[in-house]
Amino acid sequence: MKISTIIDEIEKRVAVTPETVKKYISLGLEVELPQNVGSMAGFFDDEYAAAGAKITETAFVEDADFYVCVKPSFLGAPKIPDDLKFKSGSHLVGILSPLLHERSLKKLSEMEVNCYALELVPRITRAQSMDVLSSQSSIAGYRAVLEALSLYRRVVPLMMTAAGTVRPAKILVLGAGVAGLQAIATAKRLGAVVYAFDVRSVAKEQVESLGATFISVEAKDSGETADGYAKEMDDDYKKRQAEKLAEVIAKMDVIITTAQIPGKPAPLLITEEMIKSIKSGSVILDMATESGGNCALSQKNEVVLVNGVSIIGYADLAASVAFDASQLFARNAFNFVALMIKNGNIDTSDEIVQAALLKNLSGE
Repeated sequence: MKISTIIDEIEKRVAVTPETVKKYISLGLEVELPQNVGSMAGFFDDEYAAAGAKITETAFVEDADFYVCVKPSFLGAPKIPDDLKFKSGSHLVGILSPLLHERSLKKLSEMEVNCYALELVPRITRAQSMDVLSSQSSIAGYRAVLEALSLYRRVVPLMMTAAGTVRPAKILVLGAGVAGLQAIATAKRLGAVVYAFDVRSVAKEQVESLGATFISVEAKDSGETADGYAKEMDDDYKKRQAEKLAEVIAKMDVIITTAQIPGKPAPLLITEEMIKSIKSGSVILDMATESGGNCALSQKNEVVLVNGVSIIGYADLAASVAFDASQLFARNAFNFVALMIKNGNIDTSDEIVQAALLKNLSGE
């Protein structure tokens, strides 16, 4: 059996690293990769070859049994490119975004390609080592703080000098999931005074354990789904939440938004009216622009300036730290594929594999 990946001119990360090449070989798989497949992430052909991979001059390996990718950009094309001639019965593993790419995934299904969306891996203990959303969100949360502060024209920590005292920056993080918690930790390490908000009451203890102040809005329930994600709240809560955030946001220097609701558009947390109250020179970084955004005026992958406030809408911050993000993703992907290799054969019966398998994709 053979495993490969696909060269992607848009995605900087790569799903197979020299480290995981050795692991795949230990499972009995042959690893064949296109030339320069990992160069944008900082992994080079001689490293792959030294680990045991075969490097081919072709841009696509047609006879692979597995294709492991990060976010395959070809799924967003009007049709599957003619040069991607997948082997019938092969397996495509990656972050596939089935709600966005239904047409392309149906076409792959018609080509008898089995598609596995790693973002659908269940949140159970046994699957933690395959959780690509957590590994990539952690990288993104760290990077979000650095990107926001690159446009913040003041220092971050408290500074006491002979010329006077410089107050520390006030940073607000909206959403205390994996990305939010990493953003909080990074901002604290840099010396900021950090505040955070989340609809989930359980987040309060996590936020405070990192030394940040939790912004509370009284709620009737926990604000959490059975899977541990934030859920959409009722209109009364949303009204009180907006009032509280409007009060807090006006005092902040940097605001980082990470709030997402699985399968739904991102909740709008910062309105145009709130932006008017933010002082000039402040920065908003909206991490949710791929699903609509948490800020009313953010634009996907753009930086806009409104009343002196910089609004950053970078959608995939983990890709800007491609080396480390690739290392983590590749380990997640290997652990998933390893579940499918039993005694030298492919076995897709594991519950984790079945949860990620995209079913009923054939037809229009």
